[in-house]
Amino acid sequence: MADTPVEYIQHHLSNLTFGKHPEMGWMLAEKSSQAAEMGFWAIHVDTLLWSVLMGVLFLFVFKKAANKATAGVPGGLQNFVEMCVEFVEGMVKETFHGKNPVIAPLALTIFVWIFLMNSLKWLPVDWIPELAMATGLVNYFKIVPTTDPNATFGLSLGVFFLIIFYSIKVKGGLGFIKELSFTPFNHWIFIPFNLFLEILGLLTKPISLALRLFGNMYAGEVVFILIALTFGAGWIMGLLGLGMQWIWAVFHLLVIPLQAFIFMVLTIVYLSAAHEDH
Repeated sequence: MADTPVEYIQHHLSNLTFGKHPEMGWMLAEKSSQAAEMGFWAIHVDTLLWSVLMGVLFLFVFKKAANKATAGVPGGLQNFVEMCVEFVEGMVKETFHGKNPVIAPLALTIFVWIFLMNSLKWLPVDWIPELAMATGLVNYFKIVPTTDPNATFGLSLGVFFLIIFYSIKVKGGLGFIKELSFTPFNHWIFIPFNLFLEILGLLTKPISLALRLFGNMYAGEVVFILIALTFGAGWIMGLLGLGMQWIWAVFHLLVIPLQAFIFMVLTIVYLSAAHEDH
């Protein structure tokens, strides 16, 4: 474990990384410096693991609700799932102006999956990392995937590829190029300027999606870690930290679903624009 507050913070913000070290070959990084030396293609094992687990949990819960669905008096799980589906369906109807049966299931998946990944933030920052390190197999173990830019950029790039795909599918390749070339100024002399603006705007969509989610989740995680430091500073500071921990956790009752909602809504808006032929 870390000996100083700075080391404690750095430790809790470091991922379990697997990759090819230039000197030691394929390995799990034992130090943050080793992880940095592994380069771009290193894998954050903890981020990947918890992302998959939350995805499996989403599929399990919704599949279970579907199997037990009844036309009679619904149970609590069925009510919850139906509320989620109706909520997302209503957002798609209000926001998406094209016709595509994929958008609603995609929006539901994005909302619930990101919400589940964000909700791991409610677990105390020391519990699972210390349990993982107690096995003697790992030195680092983060559990909130959305505090890792690799996860948020992975999600946003998936949305970006769908934007490009549907833009070309709906408008055609030439239609998409024409839209980029003649928007916002419909004259050939402005084509270079239009292309610069439109391509820049297109590229900022995945960047803004990823950074907005990552920034909010990462900042919240840092605050939780700082509050956790108070538990080792005497009983007075420990009581103060306990109060702050509770207040910050309650505040995240709003932040966690809000960030999932924003990512979902922006995805729907971007895909709606991709289906519109200007």
